[in-house]
Amino acid sequence: MTTTKQLLLLRHAKSSWDDPDLIDFDRPLSGRGLKAAPLVGRELASQGWLPDLALVSPALRSRDTWRLVSAELPAKTPAKFVQALYEASAADVLAKVRQANAATSSLLVLGHNPGLEEFARRLAGAGSDAAALKKLEEKFPTAALARFVFDGDWARLALGDARLTHCVWPKDLR
Repeated sequence: MTTTKQLLLLRHAKSSWDDPDLIDFDRPLSGRGLKAAPLVGRELASQGWLPDLALVSPALRSRDTWRLVSAELPAKTPAKFVQALYEASAADVLAKVRQANAATSSLLVLGHNPGLEEFARRLAGAGSDAAALKKLEEKFPTAALARFVFDGDWARLALGDARLTHCVWPKDLR
């Protein structure tokens, strides 16, 4: 039996560059990021796009984004902090998605550009929403969310296999 899966790709919210002594991994969210992340969480909740599991880069800005996003969801979503998502290539992201448990019907991956954006662009295949695809091809800004659906198993997901249904930018939610 083939089941429809939902994949939500979320770029971390805007980070701060105020402290030049911090290493990249430890950069916190900026004021703009602190405002954008809860908006994305409310959008996920209002649309009913609720993940069963979140795979999150362990970088501080990603962890903080998840904390603010998940606080807006109606139920606690388990999260796994995955070192391989920090500075991940598109191939790295795909590899982590393919490892998802078959029982997971909705997966959220929270990571970084350029790998997350490249993965999103390459994942979008036939049947993708034209307006969402146009936005994704333009850019994938901080706190952007791309929603994909596909029929099949995580382990067999290939580039071009999913339908991009929505591409939401934080400025769309203000």
